Amino acid sequence: MKSVVYHGFSQKEAKEFGVQHSGAQRSEAFVKAFLKRSTPRMSQQAREDQLQRKAVVLEYFTRRKRKEKKQKSKGLSARQRRELRLFDIKPEQQRYSLFLPLHELWKQYIRDLCNGLKPDTQPQMIQAKLLKADLHGAVISVTKSKCPSYVGVTGILLQETKHVFKIITKEDHLKVIPKLNCVFTVEIDDFVSYIYGSKFQLRSSERSAKKFKAKGTVDL
Repeated sequence: MKSVVYHGFSQKEAKEFGVQHSGAQRSEAFVKAFLKRSTPRMSQQAREDQLQRKAVVLEYFTRRKRKEKKQKSKGLSARQRRELRLFDIKPEQQRYSLFLPLHELWKQYIRDLCNGLKPDTQPQMIQAKLLKADLHGAVISVTKSKCPSYVGVTGILLQETKHVFKIITKEDHLKVIPKLNCVFTVEIDDFVSYIYGSKFQLRSSERSAKKFKAKGTVDL
């Protein structure tokens, strides 16, 4: 190995290059240890055989960094949101006039969604669009209900959950109307659309992917 891998300095060469002369045994031990560290997967015999035939590329190993799992920040649960009353509308904000700009924005949103609401537009197309649209800001009315006190309630829709509509009336009263057993109407530019609440018990974010049956229903 000595003649292949390295050649020891003579005393003259060591003095010339300013290198401290070390014994042959010490030098050979250093080279063997260095090769062993650099090629840990090879045996001593295989290392010497390969050195006789060709040059060896010394391997460089780096420590693998452990990937730290990023913990996703958990949002508030539904129970925590209720306890914090995040979605409650304060009494001083329960005014019909405050939400008229929202209603105007909603009308423009529906006109853009239905490509202008032209007189020759098919009512079935508008009905299909409205069933999947965001209704916050729409003026909705209760036309039928198993509870007579709900019939005739009209106002701007402020909040929609899976089971209820929260509506602000012109009298500045906040009404919570259950969807179950109620039929609602939504009117825009002389087009009237009917919503059967019992078939509409979905969150607004879930309706966009819901396939509603074209066949009508008459039950509440």
